[in-house]
Amino acid sequence: MNSENVNPSSVNSSSVNPPSVNSSSAQSSTAHSSGAHSSGARPSGVNPPTAPGRDAGAAGSSSADRRPLSVLLAGGGTAGHIQPALAVADALRADDPAVQIAALGTPRGLETTLVPQRGYDLELIPPVPLPRKPSKDLLTLLPRLRKAIKATRKVMADRNVDVVVGFGGYVALPAYLAARRRVPIVIHEANARAGLANKIGARFATTVAAAVEGSGLANAKVIGIPVRPELANLDRAALRAQARQFFGLDPDAPTLLVWGGSQGAQRINDAVSGAAPQFAAAGVGVLHAAGRKNEITLPPVSSASSASSASSAQPGKSAPPYVVVPYLDRMDLAFAAADLVLGRSGAMTVAEIGAVGLPAVYVPLPHGNGEQRLNATGQIDAGSAFVIDNAGLTAEAVAEQVIPLLSGSDPAAAQRFRSMQQAATTVGGHDVGAELAEIVTEAAESGPRRHTRWRGWRR
Repeated sequence: MNSENVNPSSVNSSSVNPPSVNSSSAQSSTAHSSGAHSSGARPSGVNPPTAPGRDAGAAGSSSADRRPLSVLLAGGGTAGHIQPALAVADALRADDPAVQIAALGTPRGLETTLVPQRGYDLELIPPVPLPRKPSKDLLTLLPRLRKAIKATRKVMADRNVDVVVGFGGYVALPAYLAARRRVPIVIHEANARAGLANKIGARFATTVAAAVEGSGLANAKVIGIPVRPELANLDRAALRAQARQFFGLDPDAPTLLVWGGSQGAQRINDAVSGAAPQFAAAGVGVLHAAGRKNEITLPPVSSASSASSASSAQPGKSAPPYVVVPYLDRMDLAFAAADLVLGRSGAMTVAEIGAVGLPAVYVPLPHGNGEQRLNATGQIDAGSAFVIDNAGLTAEAVAEQVIPLLSGSDPAAAQRFRSMQQAATTVGGHDVGAELAEIVTEAAESGPRRHTRWRGWRR
């Protein structure tokens, strides 16, 4: 991740902190080489100024003049861990603009870009990936974990943290162990099957929430997945024309959104781009997010394909554009521009597609513990989505199973698509971000730092 993507500012005493990226004194050399310091981050060992009312020794203060709540979010690495955390941050800030919020992360994760962009502080600690199988990394796991825990406790002390909210990922386990027996811990599991960090943290957490039943976390409260407000409240029809213009898409043609996750998916890229001539011939536009490190070379679209498109849609009009972008910073506009989505079925992707009411074709990642297929079960059962296995996703499969849904050339496929569209309007839920924010606030109020006998953080 390039350091110029991080644009921190120094922490001040206002009730809402501007974004900053801070490196803990225990940070690894990898973290130092990421450019966080050179980008203007607070130097190691320099504590941020306290906000009005923030008093590390709260003894003797009344509930009326207590300092603002301080929340530490732990969910870095991928967008699937970061976006739910930021959705909760938005809900907490909407409820109380004075709340102090920071996210824990590592220099190698997407949080170095996403967190400052959303206006929140980022605290960097050494990454501690958990080996999935026996390897030499196991020999250094405990020393690396201790170093990360120490760095996290320093962050907690510097920021007077009242509650830790974890979403899994590299930074979650150090955060849980650093907070244990010190402040309340709230855990949210977005996947259908919980990861190792959340399984460990759930054993001593104050409150555990999950997206779906059967996550493997005992006594978890099932609430769904927090989705950022701009998607939870998205009016796709009102934004459609603006969105099509923003991406350079045809204003009227049926359009497929291809989204393989924040890093893209090569199998999806190859299969969908390979069907570009068929999309053109059917008069279907495509918005394809390929991933920042991936390149797509589209096969040539013959004049016959363009002519076929013109005759099937509007005479004299060329085939709709096939637009390739590396990444989608404006998912609200991408969803508003689309009629159908094809992509992986990560928990966050499924939640966002459900929230905006789009039908989908999911291609579950065939690795891990099979949670991606399980993530999509609710929408499949509702009739708004179906699955194409990764091994079966080819250009031919896209031409036979996806394009007819949008082209209208096959009456049976067109009817199926209308049914999917109708079902998609029923799968969206309540405001999960607001519900989880309420859980976080209640947990924090039960902790020792919100009571007058609290004597300060032990580092």
